[in-house]
Amino acid sequence: MKLLFDQNLSPRLVGLLADLFAGSLHVGQVGLERADDDAIWRFARDRGFAIVTKDSDFQERSQLAGSAPRIVWIRRGNCSTQHIEALLRKHAVRIAALESDPDTRFLVLL
Repeated sequence: MKLLFDQNLSPRLVGLLADLFAGSLHVGQVGLERADDDAIWRFARDRGFAIVTKDSDFQERSQLAGSAPRIVWIRRGNCSTQHIEALLRKHAVRIAALESDPDTRFLVLL
């Protein structure tokens, strides 16, 4: 599964997690660093990415949208990039399972 890391997450996560999530990108790598949520949503949906974010807006949108990218919502306050990396590694199997589960649109990681 390819992940698209939202602006509120470090671009370093792309390289740190390349062994698990090959082909992942950060919004800054594709010119979306200042884009609104709608542009990020369309980019992810049209290119087969799941959005990884700390922003609740994407999770809320995923409940309303029919054709949507999967969302990995990290519900943590301020924490280090290493902490986020460890969290995503810990839940890598659950994240990858999103791709093949038609009934699950988002995953909340605490």
